[in-house]
Amino acid sequence: MTEIIPKGPPGEFSVCQFFLDGKYEYVRKFVAVEEAILTFKFYTTNVTARVGITKRVILTDGDDCINMEWKYGEGITFPPELKGRDNVNSES
Repeated sequence: MTEIIPKGPPGEFSVCQFFLDGKYEYVRKFVAVEEAILTFKFYTTNVTARVGITKRVILTDGDDCINMEWKYGEGITFPPELKGRDNVNSES
């Protein structure tokens, strides 16, 4: 399994979820990479993600660049090495 760890200074990662109605919510801001990855995993596998209420989840760095992206019905769409996986730990 390929393990992807975003690079950047500690405390510079954020996770945001997007909803059906177009609204969004930052669920973590300016946290360490480990916490950001755990949060990304949670918000891409919880009930709202599984039923499609959450449509998209992104993990960004301090420069607001997307390091990971998940979309409902597609799984992980970025980075390319993880494309199509349901979550960070899955093989498909």
